[in-house]
Amino acid sequence: MARVHVGADHAAFEMLNDLVALLEAEGHEVTNHGPHEYDAEDDYPVFVLRAAEAVAADPEALGVVLGGSGNGEQMAANKVRGVRAALAYDEELARLAREHNDARILSIGARMSEPEVARAMVRTFVATPFSGEERHVRRLRMIEAYEADGTLPPVG
Repeated sequence: MARVHVGADHAAFEMLNDLVALLEAEGHEVTNHGPHEYDAEDDYPVFVLRAAEAVAADPEALGVVLGGSGNGEQMAANKVRGVRAALAYDEELARLAREHNDARILSIGARMSEPEVARAMVRTFVATPFSGEERHVRRLRMIEAYEADGTLPPVG
């Protein structure tokens, strides 16, 4: 079973609670970084950045962040060093995010995804390992080098 950190905003409050219940019912260890009550004026970085920091601090953990579209949440999570967050709208994107990109955080737009689709994406994301294929590892090393010191990969 996985350790999963979650964070959202008011637009995804109901979906957050639904996914926390799903993950816990399936035996995962879930840390809910909030929100813990509905507030139409809350700001997603408060919750999403805490979830992303927790994932970055634990190499075995995964994360799920949610908002209205999922765009801002993905952008915020990706600002945390060492995090790769992927925005997905279907199971295949969630699977590829893990399998090819070793994403550790899944971002979902609650206004863009039906609850059953969100549940399927989360199940798939949590169950899918990184493939470890050389081409994917090579590409991730390029991204990590750029993140570390601005090194650009050679052209061609």
